[in-house]
Amino acid sequence: MVQHFVAFGPALLVAGFFLLGVFGWSKHQTWARALTCFVTLALGLRYIVWRYTDTVLPQPFDGSIGSNWIYFLFVIECLAFLEAVTFMATMSRYVDRSGEADRFESDLFSSERNLPTVDVFIPTYNEPLSVLERTIVGACALDYPKEKLRIYVLDDGRREWLRRFCEEKGVTHVIRPDNAHAKAGNLNHGFSGSIGEFVAVFDADFVPFRIFLRRTLGIFADPAIGIVQTPQHFFNKDPVQSNLSLEEYWPDEQRLFFDEMAASRDAWNVSFCCGSCVVLRRKAIEAIGGIPTESITEDLLTTLACLNKGYITRYLNERLSMGLAAEDLEGFFIQRSRWCRGGIQSLYLKNGPIRGPGLTLFQRFMFFPLSWVVQYLVRFVTLIVPAVFLWTGLAPLYFTSVDDIIYYQLPVLLSYFLFIRWLAPNRYMPVISTAVGVFATFRLLPVVIDSLFRPFGVPFRVTPKGVDGKARFDAYTFVCIVIVLAATVSGLFINVVPEWAVARRFEFSAVAQYWGALNILILLLAALICFESPRGAHWRFATEEAGQLVAGPTSAPVHLATIALEQSTAHVVGDLTFREGDIATLKVSDAAPFSVRIDKVTRTKAGRELRLVHEVLAPEVRDQMIVKLYTGSYSQDIEALKFGRIIGRLWTRAFGDVPQHAAIPHPDHSSSTMPRPG
Repeated sequence: MVQHFVAFGPALLVAGFFLLGVFGWSKHQTWARALTCFVTLALGLRYIVWRYTDTVLPQPFDGSIGSNWIYFLFVIECLAFLEAVTFMATMSRYVDRSGEADRFESDLFSSERNLPTVDVFIPTYNEPLSVLERTIVGACALDYPKEKLRIYVLDDGRREWLRRFCEEKGVTHVIRPDNAHAKAGNLNHGFSGSIGEFVAVFDADFVPFRIFLRRTLGIFADPAIGIVQTPQHFFNKDPVQSNLSLEEYWPDEQRLFFDEMAASRDAWNVSFCCGSCVVLRRKAIEAIGGIPTESITEDLLTTLACLNKGYITRYLNERLSMGLAAEDLEGFFIQRSRWCRGGIQSLYLKNGPIRGPGLTLFQRFMFFPLSWVVQYLVRFVTLIVPAVFLWTGLAPLYFTSVDDIIYYQLPVLLSYFLFIRWLAPNRYMPVISTAVGVFATFRLLPVVIDSLFRPFGVPFRVTPKGVDGKARFDAYTFVCIVIVLAATVSGLFINVVPEWAVARRFEFSAVAQYWGALNILILLLAALICFESPRGAHWRFATEEAGQLVAGPTSAPVHLATIALEQSTAHVVGDLTFREGDIATLKVSDAAPFSVRIDKVTRTKAGRELRLVHEVLAPEVRDQMIVKLYTGSYSQDIEALKFGRIIGRLWTRAFGDVPQHAAIPHPDHSSSTMPRPG
């Protein structure tokens, strides 16, 4: 038994190691990452050894329910530790390709005569014009010689209105006789009808920045590079941000992966294609016989197939495009379920991490979909352990003492938390991040189980785009959360009354009570995500841009606070003669002047705030505004977490009025020059 006064010793040493050492190091130094990851994993291994020797072995494996439960939970913890090993191994290296991109760009673009030919593929199935328009216009604005650039809209929906729109924009509209193999088949059909040395792929909802090709193509100077992937950033807010009412304060759900993990994977040469915002070397795709069609995640399998042939995927961690995050919970789960099932499918395929020829043992380990297989099972078990104990008395371990828990487990949890805070301080908060994972667990754990036993047979489903933004309620997930919540709360309640208590009272009882209380908080936050708030089709970008508002003889300088394709907000200092309902002309940079209607005038301390509704824009002005807004000048990224604001907003979300989302309904563009569906 560890003495009580020294139980906190290891945790204090961990805190000192991070506060006095790690937090003063640069996370961009590989030695700092490697040392920190090693210390964290060593603490984890120390805990696992203690768990086995002191809390598992003393319980005889006699086939009883109690012993089965203890050994089962230890196996679950070992799986969680193995997932942590994968994560720490990944994050122990760092590479930044921006310096390489600078050098390669200078060399490659020194003479336009030597530039390679590039095809841009925009695969589409059922996306509306409001989604496709941005992507097509953005692709047309790419900063690349037009004689070396060809844009293909690969239309698996075979829509006549889209063919007419492509003709107007001067891009090639491609259809095929069937929709075999979904997106992979569509891309292969595009390859068969094009000749560019490189192919850039953008999903129908992703807009490339003008500099996209300038930054990515030079990296292919190394003939071993088959794919260059870039991160995905978003101009809307995902349903987690919106449903928690944290649009302005909490980053989108994919930031940790794209900002940190993907770059670290690249340092190990195990980066992978994500299907959009990516450039492919045609020779590499031809070497593997085309985009693989065996999996619903053709992007991951393309990377593995290329590795089999000696082609590496590189990751350039620069914001070079913007797209639509999943717009509602339905889209969120369709997307995640596809990624989950596709990752597990790779285990059964000839090019996968188990059977793929030419892969090193380390590459097989790093491409094994361990996180998909393990994370949701671990989260679910973590949720039910306190309730099981409180209702049945089954302890999760042969309990020694609370001091031992503090001595062995607390340093692991503290080290992991401080490591993430150092690595990604603006991407992670333990309770909120855990609540998001718990929310996804009830939907994705069944997908994991089904995929392990029945990996194939589920068709490819496109993530819905351009949804109506109506308020919805995820009843299934909410009911699952309520069941676990009710079991935990009632278990705590009945064990407070000695006459009703089910679980015997000993030291673990206090641990179970604190554990259960934390689970209740996490489940309540997860429940909030189930309630979808109404959202519009477009989001404003915050800005501090100067402009000018003109109405007849009246002219006034304005400062734009927000700007979007359909609406803006402007501040005017001083006397104002404009009135609500007036029609004026707004002048902004990088676009021709256009008409606006002054929809609302509000007095503020700094002057007046005007809400400007944009009149129907002429086609050329609309294109200019799309290029201005979506090709590099604006961002919705959350740069820093404001903990006080986050807590206040969550409190308001749970118990008060929900702030209105800064969304703008998408109007019906009735201009005769804009083709309409149907």
